[in-house]
This record gives sequence, C-alpha cells and structure tokens, in this order.
Amino acid sequence: MKFSQHLFAFLMGYFIYSLIEITVRGYTHWTMALTGGAVLSIMYAVNSNTAMTLIKSCFIGSAIITLLELTVGIFDNIIMGWNVWDYSEMPLNFMGQICLPFSVIWFLLCIPAYYFCRTIRQKFV
Repeated sequence: MKFSQHLFAFLMGYFIYSLIEITVRGYTHWTMALTGGAVLSIMYAVNSNTAMTLIKSCFIGSAIITLLELTVGIFDNIIMGWNVWDYSEMPLNFMGQICLPFSVIWFLLCIPAYYFCRTIRQKFV
C-alpha cells in the first residue's frame, strides 16, 4: 500500500466524518475530524486484505473506533477538559466516553466504509 492511498483515505475520513457530525450535531471538533481520518485510514488497511468479509470488517472497525473514541475522549474531555462529548446519560457507558449504543452505530457505519475502502483500492490499483 502506498502512502498516497493512506493519505487519500485519511483525508476522506477527515472530511466525511466531519460532515456527518456537522449534519447530526450541528458542529464538530478538530480532534474528531483527525480521529475520523485516522479511522478510515486504519479501515483502509484492514480492508485491503482480500479475504476480509463485511461482517468481520464491521466488528473490527467498531472495536477500533470505540478504542480510538475512548483514547481521544480521555484526552479531550478528561485531561484537557474540552467537553467535546459526554455519554454519561447513555446506557452501558464507560466513563462517559464510550457506550454500547454508539459502538453499534460505529458497526453500522463500517458497512459503507467497507465498500468505500474497496472502491478506493480498486481505483488506486
């Protein structure tokens, strides 16, 4: 995989996630845009394995996104006190930074990400 492929995936994740969050919440935070870029770049690498199935990709993607969300949440919300999000009122949350309902949403968002990553790979190869 070339650097240009990862860069393209990163930039697409950066902008697509930002647009989704702005559409849903009305705003985003720069750290979330970077996280969206990192996620799609990682998912691009995961989905470059031709044996990767959709369901496996969604489980792996949801786990990766949830772990990154926890990491960024601890930094943004707890250490820096920026209060970018708070899942404290959500069921099955951990420290208000991650929760099961959003992990399910991440699983579902991995469906179009799987096909998007496959399309990027086909265009670059």
